[in-house]
Amino acid sequence: MANPVPALQQITGLILAGGRGTRMGAVDKGLQQLHGEPLVAHAIRRLQAQVGSLAISANRNPEQYARFGLPLWTDLEPDFPGPLAGLQAALTHCQTPWLLAVPCDSPFLPLDLADRLRAGLTPATPHAAIAVSGDPAQPRRHPVFCLLHTSLLPQLTHYLQAGERKMDRWFANVPAAEVCFPDEQAFCNINTLQELHQLESDTQ
Repeated sequence: MANPVPALQQITGLILAGGRGTRMGAVDKGLQQLHGEPLVAHAIRRLQAQVGSLAISANRNPEQYARFGLPLWTDLEPDFPGPLAGLQAALTHCQTPWLLAVPCDSPFLPLDLADRLRAGLTPATPHAAIAVSGDPAQPRRHPVFCLLHTSLLPQLTHYLQAGERKMDRWFANVPAAEVCFPDEQAFCNINTLQELHQLESDTQ
């Protein structure tokens, strides 16, 4: 028998905004402006209706992030170890059995992300789903857009304590459903200030 699809109220949304922003000149990426709003605000607006509750993973500028009125969760490990550390902290704190993570630098993330990922869970992949896009024969994986069950926390903690940081490598050892999305542009992410300015110009 197939596992029941998680209800939206069973899912905590997480916006990952805790990185170094190295390719942006070490600025806090989530607070950079697109069309007069911080990138994190775009992610909040698109994700909020898809989940039961929402939080932000942030390691800097807590006063500015606090203005959004959401819980702020910082990494449990020092020195910005990457998005998996943000997931670890969130799986530790969230009060629901499921966590849906997105990056702060993808302002056009799918409005049906939660619906598709939760429907994509299977008996063979009951605890995780990630987004993919493009050619189904050679899909482009977007593991930072993921739905995770909180039971994965011990495995993730062990992986991080072993000094590992790569998200792709962790998911290689976690059976995860790969859910295809037709709109690859929904997953476009902004890595540099030049890309941010170009996107703002292209979407006026």
